[in-house]
Amino acid sequence: MIVDTNALSAWRDGDSALLRVIGVAGMLVLPVVSVGEYLYGLRNSRRRTENEAWLNRIVGALRVAPVTLETAGVYASIRSILDRTGRPIPANDIWIAALALQHRLPVLSRDAHFDSVDGLTRVSW
Repeated sequence: MIVDTNALSAWRDGDSALLRVIGVAGMLVLPVVSVGEYLYGLRNSRRRTENEAWLNRIVGALRVAPVTLETAGVYASIRSILDRTGRPIPANDIWIAALALQHRLPVLSRDAHFDSVDGLTRVSW
């Protein structure tokens, strides 16, 4: 499963429903985009050092999916379809969706706008 940023945050918060999903998920993949969004959110956190240490442990334990030229092609296809159908979603979430489709994995997220991406499965908690 591809881990969206809101799932990463819920994981850090110890959300029990999310932890149950993670417990049966099998493989978890962390998009580099989610890492960037999470780090951005930490910039003004009072618990920045503690949360960065947690993130570093997670990054060390999971496979991190980089954006590649293949990802860029998938991104362009998704964005074109969403624009044409009038269903835009945030740009970073298109990158996350592109990685999920590229790796043929569902995305772990509470963001329902992922449901607008054809062929993408979203797992919520």
